[in-house]
Amino acid sequence: MNVNHPADFYLKGIDEDPGHEFDQTLVSLCWQYGDTALPTYDPAIGYPPIHNSGFIKNYADNGANDPRRIMKCFERRQLPVINALAREFAVCDQWFSSLPGPTWPNRFFLLAASSGGLDGSPSTLDVVTSTTVEGYRFSNGTIFDLLDQYCIPWRIFEGDEFPVSFAISGMNLNALQGRFKDFDDFSSEVNKDNFSDKFVFIEPKYGAHGFDVGGPGDFACGNSMHPLDDVTRGERLIKNVYETIRNSPHWDTSLLIVTFDEHGGFYDHVEPPAAVPPGDTITESYSQNGFEFDRLGVRVPALVISPLIERGVIDHSVYDHTSMLATVERLYGLPNLTERDKEADDLLKLLTRETPRTDAPASLPEPATPDTPLPCEDDDDEDTLLLKRSELRIARKRGQFREVPVSEFPLTRSQVGFLQVALLKVLQTTQYPEREAWIDDYKRVSTGIDAAIYMAEARLLLRHGVDVKKAEIEGKRNAKPTRKQKRRER
Repeated sequence: MNVNHPADFYLKGIDEDPGHEFDQTLVSLCWQYGDTALPTYDPAIGYPPIHNSGFIKNYADNGANDPRRIMKCFERRQLPVINALAREFAVCDQWFSSLPGPTWPNRFFLLAASSGGLDGSPSTLDVVTSTTVEGYRFSNGTIFDLLDQYCIPWRIFEGDEFPVSFAISGMNLNALQGRFKDFDDFSSEVNKDNFSDKFVFIEPKYGAHGFDVGGPGDFACGNSMHPLDDVTRGERLIKNVYETIRNSPHWDTSLLIVTFDEHGGFYDHVEPPAAVPPGDTITESYSQNGFEFDRLGVRVPALVISPLIERGVIDHSVYDHTSMLATVERLYGLPNLTERDKEADDLLKLLTRETPRTDAPASLPEPATPDTPLPCEDDDDEDTLLLKRSELRIARKRGQFREVPVSEFPLTRSQVGFLQVALLKVLQTTQYPEREAWIDDYKRVSTGIDAAIYMAEARLLLRHGVDVKKAEIEGKRNAKPTRKQKRRER
C-alpha cells in the first residue's frame, strides 16, 4: 500500500480514531506483513527491529472501516497556512517525537526533558491522589522551574480549561501568580510594549466538549488538530498566533516553534533513531511498559519561524521535543534538565541573519473550507452544561445513553489524564467540605459516562462558578432533621 492523497479534513463520523499508545505504536513500527504474533517490548532486550510496515495493521486492529486512510497525506491546498509558513521560514524534516507513544509523556518531555517514567497515557485514576493531589513530579523539575530559578518570566496561554501542563506539580501556585492566561488574551498581551515574558507556551483547545458532554471524549470541535477533529481549526489557531506576533512590537526578537506531540497513529516511512535516556529518577507508578527511553518516536511536522531565519530553509538536523528546551537553555545560559536535553541539538543555528527580515508576510492565507464542515454545537454556556449533566446522570441511572448501553462507554485513557487536570483545577478553587466531595467523586469514576459527568461539573465550576458539590452538600443538610426538630416530632 502506497501513500496517497488527499487526506480527510476530519475523521469524526467517517472512521475510527487512530491508535498511538505505546503498544499500538510498537505494532505500527515493528510488525511485518505475515507475522502471526504482535511485536512485544522487553526492556532487557530493547526496542524490536523497526520496519515501519505495521501502520495499516494497527489501524485495522483499532476497528477502522478503511485502514488505508492511515496512509493518506494532505495536499498543499488543504493546509494553506502551514504551507505558507513552510515556504517563508524553516521546515525541520527530521523532528521526532520524544518517545514512541502518546501525547502525555511526549508533552512532558517537551516541558521537562523527561516524563518521569510515564511511557503511555495515564491509565489509572490513583496516579494523582496516590502521590498527593499536586500533580506529576519530575526529579529535576521542568523548564518553568528552571526559568524561575534564573528569574526569567514566562507565561502559559490556555485555550482550554484543562491544559495538560496544569497536571504538573506546582502549577496551581503558578496559576495563582498569574502565569496562566486565557488564550483570548494572547493578542492584547503580546501587543503591549512592556510585554516581558521570555518563554510562552500555548495550549490548544482540545475539544469544544472538554472531554465531558460530547459523546464523550472525542476531541472534536477544538483546534489541536486531533484526527477526529477538523484540521482547519488548527490552521486557524496557527494563523492567529503568527499574525499576532508578526504585527506586534516584539516581532524582531521572536522565535515561534510549531510542532505536534506525536504522530497521531499516521504513517511515516522514516525509522525513529536511538535516543539518549534522560537519566533522571523514574517514578515506578508512572511506568506501564518499562520503557528505557532509548528510542525516539515517530516523526512529526515542525516549523521554526523568526525574522532572523532566511526564507525557504529545510533543516535536516535530527531533533526531538527536547531540542526546544536545549534552544531556550543555550539562548539564556541555563543548565540542562536531563541528559536528553543536554545532548539534544538546538535551533539557534537557524538564526543566521544579523538583521530581521522585513519581507515576512503580515498575514497568512485563510484556512481551507471542507466541502462538508464538521458540525459543532456551543456547549460552553451554563444552561447547556446543566442540561447535558442532567441527561448524563439520567443515562447513568438507566444504564443507557442515547440508546447505547453505558457499558459501551468505557473510561478512556484520555479521559483519565484530563480528569486529573480537572481535579487539580477544582481543588485550587474549593475548600472543605466541597474539596473532599470532589475528591470522593473523582475516586468513584469508573465509566466514560462518570467521567463525562465529572468534567461537565468541573467546567460548570471553572467557567460559571456553579459548584454542584456545594449545592448537593447544602441540600443534604437541609433535608436532614436537626435534634430540635426530632424532639418536636416526638
